[in-house]
Amino acid sequence: MLIFGVDFTSAPRPRKPIACAVCELSKGVLRVRRVEPLDDFADFEAFLRQPGPWIAGFDFPFGQPARLVRALRWGASWAEVAARVGRMSKGEFLAALKAYRDARPPGDKQHLRQTDQLAGSRSPMMVHGVPVGRMFWAGAPRLLPAGVSVIPCHPTGDTRVALEAYPALVARKWIDARPYKNDTRAKQTRALGDARRDLIAGLRATCCDHYAFALDLADDLAVAMMEDATGDLLDASLCAVQAAWASRQPNYGTPEGVDPLEGWIVDPATAIR
Repeated sequence: MLIFGVDFTSAPRPRKPIACAVCELSKGVLRVRRVEPLDDFADFEAFLRQPGPWIAGFDFPFGQPARLVRALRWGASWAEVAARVGRMSKGEFLAALKAYRDARPPGDKQHLRQTDQLAGSRSPMMVHGVPVGRMFWAGAPRLLPAGVSVIPCHPTGDTRVALEAYPALVARKWIDARPYKNDTRAKQTRALGDARRDLIAGLRATCCDHYAFALDLADDLAVAMMEDATGDLLDASLCAVQAAWASRQPNYGTPEGVDPLEGWIVDPATAIR
């Protein structure tokens, strides 16, 4: 099975591309073949259109909190929401979120989805710091016209399957909450490098303990991941680990009764029944 892991950015460019790990899952081993750069959204959209079958984990929120969607009347289905947001400029989208937050009382301005509560991830309404809201605006609407099967938001039966991933959830299994990357490409620190080394060593040695398959990572690619202070190469591979795990689960690891407006992060830690 062809597996992809996609470390996303809302503003891809040659100096900060979307990173796509190209992997193969076969006979209980996930082999990371390479990590390819997608320099712009044209490259990303071409990637989505490539023929299946394949399963990909994407590091951006597929949905917004249902409370927000229903309050703003963005649509009754994920497809309606994705289409509506896709027609918004970035400024219009950010303004809509700001107006909603400004009208909310302190402590209730940014909601979490059910999956965020389980995964310990940030609110997809967040647009500063770690701008996952901007990533939603740039990513989710592009899944709809591609026709991929978006689980659990918009299953189409297509052999190209899109799943929401969250690489930090994988990393915590081996290095807890230790930081392992610097997204601003600032000067490398020994602590970040040590954390990446420990994470990669843990994945190579005991991935099967958590995900029920081994990880095959070539030495040269492992070195490149250790030297990449941004963590993009590593995060793309962590997304692939979650996608590979989900490929072997009923309903791709999503529990029954999930609100399709919100989406779901696939991982053993969120696979409640």
